[in-house]
Amino acid sequence: MEAGYPKILFLDVGGVLLTNGWGHESRQLAAKVFKIDYAEMEALHNLIFNIYEIGKISLDEYLNTVVFNHPRNFTREDFKAFVFSESKELPDLLQWLIEWKKDCGFRIMSINNEGRELNNYRIKKFGLHRCFDAFISSCEVGVRKPDPSIFKLATGIAQAKPEQCYYFDDRAMLIEVAKTTGINVYQHKDFETTTHLLEQIKSQF
Repeated sequence: MEAGYPKILFLDVGGVLLTNGWGHESRQLAAKVFKIDYAEMEALHNLIFNIYEIGKISLDEYLNTVVFNHPRNFTREDFKAFVFSESKELPDLLQWLIEWKKDCGFRIMSINNEGRELNNYRIKKFGLHRCFDAFISSCEVGVRKPDPSIFKLATGIAQAKPEQCYYFDDRAMLIEVAKTTGINVYQHKDFETTTHLLEQIKSQF
């Protein structure tokens, strides 16, 4: 790669740095805690969640369809507090990345599927500005993975060629989609493997 070219690292967030914002395990637990019919909630979730993730509806509108379509013996605020509480930092990688960024020479950006309220909460709660220079979040750009156009948009925002970019995601299918756009791709499996790969990539420059 020619000297002076930008070096761009794209990272997924859920499943890499943090738990998933509102994954199926969290929904199963919510159904148990709040005594909700999980099968009904899941069917409605699958119907509308993609619309929430591309920023077309708010979290309250999502909950109106999925949870508060019946009278409930719990409040909306209690349920939303539960949703937010399910976001947790995964061990080690976020703190390592914050330090690595200081002299890695890469611009680091997220490419993540997230609804706006959850996205904003997670960025603030976990201080993600400490490691990300920009956030290509589905709720803000109006397109979500696995649509390959989100990866093309990301390279455009970065003003970089695909071969100058490196992408880590925990899901193999999304890695394969990103690969079709010419980005260098790696599947995140664990802290040790990913940090070793990042050090290897850094050593190439």
